[in-house]
Amino acid sequence: MAGCRGSLCCCCRWCCCCGERETRTPEELTILGETQEEEDEILPRKDYESLDYDRCINDPYLEVLETMDNKKGRRYEAVKWMVVFAIGVCTGLVGLFVDFFVRLFTQLKFGVVQTSVEECSQKGCLALSLLELLGFNLTFVFLASLLVLIEPVAAGSGIPEVKCYLNGVKVPGIVRLRTLLCKVLGVLFSVAGGLFVGKEGPMIHSGSVVGAGLPQFQSISLRKIQFNFPYFRSDRDKRDFVSAGAAAGVAAAFGAPIGGTLFSLEEGSSFWNQGLTWKVVRRTFSESLNHTPRITLGVPYSLFCSMSATFTLNFFRSGIQFGGWGSFQLPGLLNFGEFKCSDSDKKCHLWTAMDLGFFVVMGVIGGLLGATFNCLNKRLAKYRMRNVHPKPKLVRVLESLLVSLVTTVVVFVASMVLGECRQMSSSSQIDNDSFQLQVTEDVNSSIKTFFCPNDTYNDMATLFFNPQESAILQLFHQDSTFSPVTLALFFVLYFLLACWTYGISVPSGLFVPSLLCGAAFGRLVANVLKSYIGLGHIYSGTFALIGAAAFLGGVVRMTISLTVILIESTNEITYGLPIMVTLMVAKWTGDFFNKGIYDIHVGLRGVPLLEWETEVEMDKLRASDIMEPNLTYVYPHTRIQSLVSILRTTVHHAFPVVTENRGNEKEFMKGNQLISNNIKFKKSSILTRAGEQRKRSQSMKSYPSSELRNMCDEHIAAEEPAEKEDLLQQMLERRYTPYPNLYPDQSPSEDWTMEERFRPLTLHGLILRSQLVTLLVRGVCYSESQSSASQPRLSYAEMAEDYPRYPDIHDLDLTLLNPRMIVDVTPYMNPSPFTVSPNTHVSQVFNLFRTMGLRHLPVVNAVGEIVGIITRHNLTYEFLQARLRQHYQTI
Repeated sequence: MAGCRGSLCCCCRWCCCCGERETRTPEELTILGETQEEEDEILPRKDYESLDYDRCINDPYLEVLETMDNKKGRRYEAVKWMVVFAIGVCTGLVGLFVDFFVRLFTQLKFGVVQTSVEECSQKGCLALSLLELLGFNLTFVFLASLLVLIEPVAAGSGIPEVKCYLNGVKVPGIVRLRTLLCKVLGVLFSVAGGLFVGKEGPMIHSGSVVGAGLPQFQSISLRKIQFNFPYFRSDRDKRDFVSAGAAAGVAAAFGAPIGGTLFSLEEGSSFWNQGLTWKVVRRTFSESLNHTPRITLGVPYSLFCSMSATFTLNFFRSGIQFGGWGSFQLPGLLNFGEFKCSDSDKKCHLWTAMDLGFFVVMGVIGGLLGATFNCLNKRLAKYRMRNVHPKPKLVRVLESLLVSLVTTVVVFVASMVLGECRQMSSSSQIDNDSFQLQVTEDVNSSIKTFFCPNDTYNDMATLFFNPQESAILQLFHQDSTFSPVTLALFFVLYFLLACWTYGISVPSGLFVPSLLCGAAFGRLVANVLKSYIGLGHIYSGTFALIGAAAFLGGVVRMTISLTVILIESTNEITYGLPIMVTLMVAKWTGDFFNKGIYDIHVGLRGVPLLEWETEVEMDKLRASDIMEPNLTYVYPHTRIQSLVSILRTTVHHAFPVVTENRGNEKEFMKGNQLISNNIKFKKSSILTRAGEQRKRSQSMKSYPSSELRNMCDEHIAAEEPAEKEDLLQQMLERRYTPYPNLYPDQSPSEDWTMEERFRPLTLHGLILRSQLVTLLVRGVCYSESQSSASQPRLSYAEMAEDYPRYPDIHDLDLTLLNPRMIVDVTPYMNPSPFTVSPNTHVSQVFNLFRTMGLRHLPVVNAVGEIVGIITRHNLTYEFLQARLRQHYQTI
């Protein structure tokens, strides 16, 4: 970012640019009972940094290109494939670790408690069984909450944070090793603790952390782990590996490598080129350094990473659980099994054309339920932000324990009291060939007979007193009927508790709870259609699957990737059409009321996330309406003290490199293209520009060095007269006239002339804060008595050596620097950044900024002079809405 964004402070609503209070009209949007008032609105925060996804073609970069050959390119390709494979394998091993210990702890807990229930049902000591279950659950949840206290970013599913990272926003701590450890161990304990959470969402976050950290071969948490690995030293490369790791996480969770690749595209990768979805991308090492924005980590890499994760998890899970190493029977953490009608039911069909009408209605209801879930969860999140998070961290742990306590009591009481004894079907007792072996064993072994006679089972206990994955299999494949009352009570209780749970300070996913809640809804619809309408051909498992898809789609609002994930999980291609129709209807219905759950939590965090496109009415604005005109800039040759002053008194992450349009510049026109030859200039002009900088220090927020102030009053050479017929001179004369409606009421002084208020500054490039600090740390400078050619040169590897933790300017030892030395920044700046004209429409600015993955976008007029700069904060929905209201007021 550069300069004030002109956005509003989220706590006091004062404009950070002009100090004026903005008046907002209280708008009440009735969304399923949700009222959004002015005091509840959360604006994007300005303390979030952006990531550098744009390339910087400077001299060190060009030197690397000169040394490139085919041999180095092939070696780089081989290294990339090996790293991608390693990311997939490590993500699969993480999933294996989580699954193994969750199963171990869950079997231990339910085994002890179930034995106690069976004994106490005869002795009348069920309270003791409840205390045992509470002891297990509270202990596990307490450990999960402690891990979140160590690393707060580990809370939740992590998908909103990963989405923000891939969108270009740097969320602190999201891809650190400590986050991975706390996430993995935390989700293990939270799932084993009986909370209504899943481990699939955290698996996506874990895969992203593995993708970000493994190619770096170093860790901030473990500082001694560091190798000299020269590859992939940029935010753009890291983003590509994070995207591949997220895809591997989905593949490991659901056994869906293609769905994982599409999930990374649909939900995360904001700058993915659609053309890469259908063709193989081959990049040499030079192309990678080139960082062409149209070349991200293509489908071959992501798909290969997803396949590696699925292969690794399947290999080890099949070997551990079945002893058949290499049999590959369990592709993912969540397996839906084979959907198949019973051989004894000749009228049964998985689905028919007539069922599509019911699926559409279920999609509408699923969208409404999902919107209600999101609305309630948003209100709970806001309550936590106001009343829980400001208090000591212990309060968050107590909240998690309270949720665990209530959940455990509800599960135990509902299983013992609210269930009905239902007759077991013959197929579930005898015919074990109806389903795959592992599904049949899970379904039959998870049937609970609490307080029921022989050949019957307790339907509520079967759903509640089991791991969530087993309950899903029961709803998908159990031939025996569940009572409609039981299904309705289970849905309501699970809906409310899952909504309350998502957002507490434990690692928690939302996929499995949504699938289970939706499956109960779908099974309820099937029971009603069978029992009360008489549709005997209905297969209950299909309706449970469609209900799960409808509810999950209504909550997360995904379509393509979720369709493929569910198809791969069921291994039934004929479900493609009904699942796709249901998800689309659920998304359209839910979008009518509010956003998806992940987008809601992104907004609650105040992250300046850029949507896919702007609204049509935003084209009423131009770049000059939204840009930041107050600039902090540097000159091509600047004294060290001036650079230190700028870096220490601002928080900007990039600075325009400019020169004055004075007699030392030679400009000429070739056709309609302006050519400037002012990079080479006299050192004596430094003092002249320092004097001009002093006059602009208030309006332009520039900070001249103190030792130059005594020499700033030198006479400024007058501009040479030019011929009146010269076209270039006529253009230059117009540069002193400011653009109309360019914040005329924000001038620092009404006595200033137009020339003083808008000095002409020719843009030569952009240089990042990290580059300036690196130059200062490494002593890249020259004395006033020497030529700039005597300045030491840094290589590309030296400039990127400290990535991603560049030194901070406040840690710089100033005693080692001579403040009168001069730094030539021209070899290290980006001489050709993307720019836009002040008259460019906002939609064009937005598309350029988003698709190219930019961090800064200078606004340059027709003669090459910078008049402002645009960053992510200038393109957020809230900022554009504020500018549009100002535009209407001026009409």
